[in-house]
Amino acid sequence: MKVLHLISGGDTGGAKTHVISLVKGLKKYADVKIICFIEDAFYREAKEAGLNIEVFNQKKRYDMSVISRLKEEILKEDYDIIHCHGARANFIAMFLRNKVNKPFVTTVHSDYKLDFKDNPYKKIVYTAINSTALKKFDYYIAISSNFKRMLIDRGFDEHKIFTAYNGIDMESKIDFVEKDEFLKRYGIDGKDKTLVGIVARLDLVKDHDTFIKAAYKVLEDRKDVIFLIAGKGNEEKRLISMVEELGISQYVYFLGYVKDPYSFFNAIDINVLTSVSESFPYVILEGARLKKPIISTDVGGIGDLIKNGHNGWLINVGDVDGLSRCINSFLEDKNRIETLGGNLYETVKSGFSSQKMALDHFEIYEKILESRR
Repeated sequence: MKVLHLISGGDTGGAKTHVISLVKGLKKYADVKIICFIEDAFYREAKEAGLNIEVFNQKKRYDMSVISRLKEEILKEDYDIIHCHGARANFIAMFLRNKVNKPFVTTVHSDYKLDFKDNPYKKIVYTAINSTALKKFDYYIAISSNFKRMLIDRGFDEHKIFTAYNGIDMESKIDFVEKDEFLKRYGIDGKDKTLVGIVARLDLVKDHDTFIKAAYKVLEDRKDVIFLIAGKGNEEKRLISMVEELGISQYVYFLGYVKDPYSFFNAIDINVLTSVSESFPYVILEGARLKKPIISTDVGGIGDLIKNGHNGWLINVGDVDGLSRCINSFLEDKNRIETLGGNLYETVKSGFSSQKMALDHFEIYEKILESRR
């Protein structure tokens, strides 16, 4: 079986981790190649991982000169399946699929109606284009049962949608610096403190307001806790001002983009995610590798992973009181941090590994090809 993956190449965070982890796992079952359209961190990381990847440079998003190159590549190599990831690849596939008689599948990594929420121009233009492009695909892979239901509710054919959860490599070596060294990088004194952290771009959809307001409530009663925010984004200035106005700047630190996320996860004690919308985020899986328990909003497929009181806690979107209560429950009984973190590690290892994700995808490909026959 030969599979071609198409992705922008400018991807960061979960989408980047997903595709690299997936293709690494798929190498055991199929001949897989990635083509991206921007030469950036994604390309370099894929090369370092030993993956077969090539850049078809696109000068601008609407540069359609790559279509003919892709057609030539697909016909020459006779790929069985074309698998796309993200709005740019979906847009290209909309034109490409009319030129090659191959099944096209796309992974729905997020709620596509919210992908460009924080940019008014992109929200109007790119959301409309991606929504149109998605309707042209032969098959879809949703990365949670909730996302499958979302697609069905929006008129997509249920029989063309498969579900395959994100997975993470639980066996490879983790590179990180020690906690003291990481905190020293930012001038933070973490002695005798419990560290609560969030890794997410500083956009409205990640709802850092809830994280900061919960931090304020916790800090009203105790000062043996520090809150770390890793990420960059359009909301940065507003969020920093919010922290200053609440008078908690000495307990809440903005770290910016952290290039070594496992150093961050190694340093914190409690992992938090307050997103309004998610699919099946890698920040939970990455934290799980270092046995960090999670407090997360109950969105996307997160509820399929987290069981309250066993390996973490689920809260409603915007529930400041709920988040502060969960943080306090860990602070009042710190043994629970280790217990729930260990349970989360075992949950991910048994059911959400990259090996399982790759096998799930291979079986989906087989079903697609069988239906085509």
